[in-house]
Amino acid sequence: MNEYFDTDMLLDRRVSWLADGGPDDDIAISTRIRLARNVSGIPFPTHIDNHELAAVIAFAEMAVEKTECLNDPMCFNIAGMEPIDKQILLERRLVSYEFSASPPVMKTLIVNRDEDVSLMVNEEDHLRLQTIHSGFCLSDAWSVIDKVDDALSSEIPYAFDSDLGYLTSCPTNVGTGIRASVMLHLPGLVLSDQVRPVIQGVNKLGMAVRGIFGEGSDNLGNLCQISNQSTLGESEDGIIQRLQLVVSQIINHEKNARRKLLRERTEFLRDSVGRAYGILNNAYVMNSKEALNSLSMLRLGVDMKLIKSIDIKTVNELFILAQPAHLQKYAGKVLDQEERDVARASLIRERLKQ
Repeated sequence: MNEYFDTDMLLDRRVSWLADGGPDDDIAISTRIRLARNVSGIPFPTHIDNHELAAVIAFAEMAVEKTECLNDPMCFNIAGMEPIDKQILLERRLVSYEFSASPPVMKTLIVNRDEDVSLMVNEEDHLRLQTIHSGFCLSDAWSVIDKVDDALSSEIPYAFDSDLGYLTSCPTNVGTGIRASVMLHLPGLVLSDQVRPVIQGVNKLGMAVRGIFGEGSDNLGNLCQISNQSTLGESEDGIIQRLQLVVSQIINHEKNARRKLLRERTEFLRDSVGRAYGILNNAYVMNSKEALNSLSMLRLGVDMKLIKSIDIKTVNELFILAQPAHLQKYAGKVLDQEERDVARASLIRERLKQ
């Protein structure tokens, strides 16, 4: 696996986790599971030299090629990438913020053609296995990544302790090394001023609430990720079942909030959706925050059948295409902020007219 790919080839591909059609996909945008793993006998990436970094990459590429656990994999050399190309991978949620933003060391991303299974090599840990799917499907996602993990472990000696479990760079990942999350679209709770108590309740249950791109990112577009915080002393199935229960309750709260808005505050709901639709259709300058928040309201209107002329797939695509790196890639040049805001508004107007 010596060939490295360019991010340009991703631009014309539909993002799989925005395909729409998964369980509860009107509220649950996607389900993601990550596993943290390290190679036995090699220091963690925070205390490692280039020779050892290269050895980890060789281990990973050899294991993927030999086990064929990824379908027709693509390999990206992160260390040699321009910042905009790293941002493309982040916007498509193929890498973490830390993986894309940290200093350029020997790092590789291996991802299958459908972009639903990927492997970050030399992030905070040697290996970060990830699967991401449309809708609310924790059990299915776990089944997929568990098989990939089993295949890789047959070729890579994992750092494992019989008492502690999988050994990781950060103590919060020791044990199962699992981070399961569901991205939820919660405009009903936001419009009803109920989202804060719901998030506070989630935190009290030992779950984390993060923004669209994970830790450190903002909760734009009424989107948030709910994930487990603890990995030690619990089984993978136990963690997933607990998250399943919490997310199911939040989805029910959002459904109830939407029904109540439609029943008791119909004009307010229609006005919120209609204003967003009007802005998206007519604005000539639009920043990222305004775009995501307006697209959130448009998505709510489409999901609730208040707007029937727009396909939900168009709205989903715009969540990605309106991001800064994708805009610049399509433009074929680097754009400053003002130019991006103009290009974003133009792109959205054109797509909605189509």
